[in-house]
Amino acid sequence: MIEVGKAAPGFALPASNGELVKLSDYRGKNVVLYFYPKDMTPGCTTEACDFRDAYGVFNEQNTMILGISPDPVSRHLKFIEKYSLPFLLLADEQNEAAELYGVWKLKKNFGKEYMGIERSTFLINSEGEVVKEWRKVKVKGHMEEVLAAVKEI
Repeated sequence: MIEVGKAAPGFALPASNGELVKLSDYRGKNVVLYFYPKDMTPGCTTEACDFRDAYGVFNEQNTMILGISPDPVSRHLKFIEKYSLPFLLLADEQNEAAELYGVWKLKKNFGKEYMGIERSTFLINSEGEVVKEWRKVKVKGHMEEVLAAVKEI
């Protein structure tokens, strides 16, 4: 399980740039690691576009943004193209990273139960430690909260 002040769990996942991306690749930079349920859905699109619109400000703060969902890279590429997303999306098709970060949860929707991603964000500092976490994220206002936390590092 994730603990603030402890090292963020490492992972290696296929990314939208065609490479295998490891969290350790970003040592020396802050990382906003956000888990979301599915490309092209309303809440996930709003969240991605909010991060897109503030991408330059995050960049000025030495902070990279990485989005993770169970979608395959091919779907990520369509999502990136449609919404001009400037950051990498990682394909966690086997839910390995989601399990490590404790965001693969039993969910209920219209009376049906299923396993899925609980929208969550983790702020990881340049030394690879988790400095803040947001779980059960509501999209409205979330990017602003994350940016405020980045500016406090």
